[in-house]
Amino acid sequence: MASNVDRKWLALGLSATALSALGWWHGSGLHPLWWLTWLAPLPVLLLAPRVRARWAALAAFAAYALGGLNQWDYLHGYIGLPLPTILLAIGGPALMLTLCTLLFRQLLLRGRAIAAVLAVPTLWVAIEYLNTQLSPHGTFGSIAYTQMDALPILQVAAVTGLWGISLLLLLLPAALAMQMAPAASKRDRAAVAAIAVLLLGAALGYGCWRLQQPATTVMRIGLVSLEKPIRPALHSADGQALEARYVAAIDRLADRGARTVVIPETSFANADATVPAFAALAQRHDLVVDTGIDFKGDPRAERNMSMVFQPGAVAPSTYSKRHLIPGFEDHYTPGDSYRMLDGTPRVGLAICKDMDFHDIGHAYAARDAQLLLVPAWDFSVDGWLHSRMAIMRGVEGGFAVARAARSGRLTLSDDRGRVVAEASSEKHDAELVGNLPLRTAHTLYGRWGNWFAWLDLAALLALLAGAARRSLHGRR
Repeated sequence: MASNVDRKWLALGLSATALSALGWWHGSGLHPLWWLTWLAPLPVLLLAPRVRARWAALAAFAAYALGGLNQWDYLHGYIGLPLPTILLAIGGPALMLTLCTLLFRQLLLRGRAIAAVLAVPTLWVAIEYLNTQLSPHGTFGSIAYTQMDALPILQVAAVTGLWGISLLLLLLPAALAMQMAPAASKRDRAAVAAIAVLLLGAALGYGCWRLQQPATTVMRIGLVSLEKPIRPALHSADGQALEARYVAAIDRLADRGARTVVIPETSFANADATVPAFAALAQRHDLVVDTGIDFKGDPRAERNMSMVFQPGAVAPSTYSKRHLIPGFEDHYTPGDSYRMLDGTPRVGLAICKDMDFHDIGHAYAARDAQLLLVPAWDFSVDGWLHSRMAIMRGVEGGFAVARAARSGRLTLSDDRGRVVAEASSEKHDAELVGNLPLRTAHTLYGRWGNWFAWLDLAALLALLAGAARRSLHGRR
């Protein structure tokens, strides 16, 4: 029969697992509560030094695996991913937290309390960074996207990219857990508290300061998404009817003052090098019109293309999507270049999944872009998350984003990540027009790229080397 002590620790273990699972369930996924993400790891980190390693590992893995099931319906029902891929998406963060928890426990019990606290965020960021370099889905799944509604914290991305936000998210619960660890000394507690307060204070101070900086100009932009029919041939009866509806919608937006209009990704299939109706709209309203096209005019390569019609231009400017969705867009040939429109303000072009990858942000930051026009197509329920991933690229690179998604969100966001106008196209037609502030911003991340991720990797190696050296000396 189990003793009262055994029942006590079993109850504590189950409680810690349940609390972390609830925190991760509501603090991650398609609509996260940003403040819960900070607290989700805390219960299992508190438990770790008080139980055996295998129980600490089991609690950590179970907590984030159970919490990660909040994505099951999205990954299985909406996207239709194969089971191994879904298990990897759910189990990946669970394994990451398990490794972080075990390293935290080991260093803490060996008397290296400061190293234990720093090891948790540095290990998490290292794994997250390496995953983004290997994944066909780019930065999708980063814990940093949970903070898109926490604007002061979001500004950290302008300096460090995603990685600084992820580091802060794991640093706080590790520091709190260490404050309550039975073996930590007062000196170590004070040092860790000072480090956490200094880093979080600096992040919040910088974020609040950056949010106060004024815009240099304003552009009035319209976005519109008409749900059906889906990708009709332009010269078919359905295509002509949809074209007429878009022309009427763009006329309305122009009458409301829009100088640029964006419509969703692959709104039409077209083999011609232009769309006369949209070219005429650009001339009539002195308007820029960005149109998503399934381009079939090259027999050697079908393209997911953006055609941009400008007043006075003989032919549209074009851009071909660089990052294609595996399995869904295998019939397309990826693009191999970036495109800036002529004139001012400085406007670049991208399409949907391109914005999941850092190369887009780096390329347009290097070209001093002030605004990106982004036709897109989402999976109905992920409109908030996928639009925010695009907004993150704008914060990192220092440019505003005008994104029009079918079955998702229409968003106008500035280079600070503020959403100045938004409408849902997740279940119906939608249109909006708004004044989008533009700046000429040169961010540190836009200039130096993933410098912070490399610094994190170096710090992790130093921590591990120090722990191994101390362990070796201890055995001797």
